[in-house]
Amino acid sequence: RYAPAKSQIREIRRFSEPKSLDFSTWVSENLSRIVIISLSIVTILALFFLYNTTDTASLLCFQTQSTQSLQPLTRPQIKWNSIRVLPDKTSPYSTFVTEKWIVVSVTNYPTEELKGLVKIKGWQVLAVGNSLTPKDWSLKGSIFLSLDAQAELGYRVLDHLPYDSFVRKSVGYLFAIQHGANKIYDADDRGEVIGGDLGKCFDVELVSEPMLQYSHEDPNRTVVNPYIHFGQRSVWPRGLPLENVGEINHEEFYTEVFGGKQFIQQGVSNGLPDVDSVFYFTRKTTLEGFDVRFDEHAPKVALPQGVMVPVNSFNTLYHSSAFWGLMLPVSVSSMASDVLRGYWGQRLLWELGGYVAVYPPTAHRFDRIEAYPFAEEKDLHVNVGRLIKFLIAWRSEKHSLFEKILDLSFAMAEEGFWTEQELKFTSAWLQDLITVGYQQPRLMSLELDRPRANIGHGDRKEFVPRKLPSVHLGVEETGTVSTEIGNLIRWRKNFGNVVLVMFCNGPVERTALEWRLLYGRVFKTVVILSSRKNSDLYVEEAKLDHIYNSAEGFLFVEDDTVLNYWNLLQADKTKIWTTDKVSKSWTSVNPTGKSDWFSVQAELVKRTVSTMPAHFQVNYKEAAKNSLDALTVCSSEVFYVPKRLVTDFVDLVDIVGDMDLHYKVALPMFFMSMDSPLNFDPVLGSMVYKKKTSSFNSSLSLYSAQAPAVHPWSISSEQDFIKLVGQMAEGDPLLMELV
Repeated sequence: RYAPAKSQIREIRRFSEPKSLDFSTWVSENLSRIVIISLSIVTILALFFLYNTTDTASLLCFQTQSTQSLQPLTRPQIKWNSIRVLPDKTSPYSTFVTEKWIVVSVTNYPTEELKGLVKIKGWQVLAVGNSLTPKDWSLKGSIFLSLDAQAELGYRVLDHLPYDSFVRKSVGYLFAIQHGANKIYDADDRGEVIGGDLGKCFDVELVSEPMLQYSHEDPNRTVVNPYIHFGQRSVWPRGLPLENVGEINHEEFYTEVFGGKQFIQQGVSNGLPDVDSVFYFTRKTTLEGFDVRFDEHAPKVALPQGVMVPVNSFNTLYHSSAFWGLMLPVSVSSMASDVLRGYWGQRLLWELGGYVAVYPPTAHRFDRIEAYPFAEEKDLHVNVGRLIKFLIAWRSEKHSLFEKILDLSFAMAEEGFWTEQELKFTSAWLQDLITVGYQQPRLMSLELDRPRANIGHGDRKEFVPRKLPSVHLGVEETGTVSTEIGNLIRWRKNFGNVVLVMFCNGPVERTALEWRLLYGRVFKTVVILSSRKNSDLYVEEAKLDHIYNSAEGFLFVEDDTVLNYWNLLQADKTKIWTTDKVSKSWTSVNPTGKSDWFSVQAELVKRTVSTMPAHFQVNYKEAAKNSLDALTVCSSEVFYVPKRLVTDFVDLVDIVGDMDLHYKVALPMFFMSMDSPLNFDPVLGSMVYKKKTSSFNSSLSLYSAQAPAVHPWSISSEQDFIKLVGQMAEGDPLLMELV
């Protein structure tokens, strides 16, 4: 046979009998092609739509809902009483028990910051490895859990954890609980604890004392940006809904709550705070690292039920009542895991009557100029606002905490916030908690379901946050007046119950009113004393040699010394403040034994000490044991006697009586008799102290707004006072309103 030529084939096809053009016939003959092409088009359009208009969360929700429509979710049923408590019998630390743990995830070799965490006294560092961690990872003083070591622990959660993620910290939490933990500091390896003492940063021991709380007056407010409270209104934390970023006004007022139930304590971080990729990529244009600073003096603040705050996994202290809330979700992106955990945990914490509190800077994190994975956060930005509203509306009728936790995890899976995998992981986590010996806390009635009391005027607590500059915005923050008023309120709050006693050597008729204006804004009362009484100006008569007779618990300053009160905030008001660390003010003199002035005063000191009660004598002799024959002399231009020592101070004044003991000798004797110099607050140690000069211009050159006090300073007229205010305005700009 031969094959027909191509031209012949074309001719045959051209003149063959035409087929029917009936539409139904055409469809029936081409049905398979139509179905294939239609499915292809729909698939392409769906992928194009998801790629361009949604994100990983939408895709996840789409997939989840499709799956759920075919396979409905099943809520786990757990027989809690059948779960046995099992001790650690496999690890080398099976017999090790301690109460305070620091848990970190490690991917690289130990950082300098991690080495610093190991040095924190009383805390055990637990480093949790993953598949990216070097095999030879080691750090003296820490416990390291490699993947192999984790596998040997036999926890149920191990079946659900990814190998290359920081969420493996969940194994570390369980290990710490199994080995006696009642406090866990959730940290990362690039943050250093400020001051190296977690006890000074957080409430490691819970005490029932009042603390500020955000107001619940606005029922529509569900989330706050805590960075505003700590002075950075243009910075927002990762996990804050982007629609709330523009809310930058500070609180009109706060309320107050008794501490003791802040079971989750979120610390603020200086340097690189916890910010999202939107902030990180839009708030700087150079490769320079972030170095954001927050107000370290701002008070901690609690969150009432119904109001939430982002919580992270690298600077947070958990108390045992909230250990169940340490579970890091595994079915969401790594950058969303701890944020979702934080909101989920806050809602459940309300069931225990507990709450979250945010603390002033507790850590410093260094910006390593590493790219933030925006794709890892996309589901966070889309879903977090909806999640918060869902959590606040959610209720459960279950009668135990663990059953409520399962209820909420199931509901969140149904709503597409995470997948069924999370439900299984939650079940494993709760069972593991029981296995390692954790006892679930008891429930309390939910405040959200009770009528809220009206906030009366007396319940309102004022605090005006500072507005610190945010240099990465390209412009400096405005609103300095509000900041200055806030400072004045803070100073008044700190010193509002302190009486300031001023002794005037100069002409009081020219300066008394000015001194009251200057210091009366800050202190409760300004008592002005002089060698001559002036009833018109309310100036009391007193001899400088016996000024201590008028003391009632006060901060004393002479009119030749300037007090920079804004630098005294950090001083301890339960301790004596004096100039014992200022060598030109506090000196020791060895008397000659003859009838010179120093010898006479030294003899009067010995006579006075011999008549003191035992506790005064013991204190004085202990303080002067290395120089009992020496005479301590102090000019005492400025000092502070705390309330707890007022009675002692008065008793010592009575003991001196009419002895001709000079005040420069009597006052240091009083201080050393009341308390050991080792207990004095050193705040005045950095004051500017020079020899007296008659030139006012030379005094101007001495002034420093960074010092706690400046001596000497000569004020003899209103013009001198105006010049002084001009200098002090560097620390308190509102002073310019006085002139």
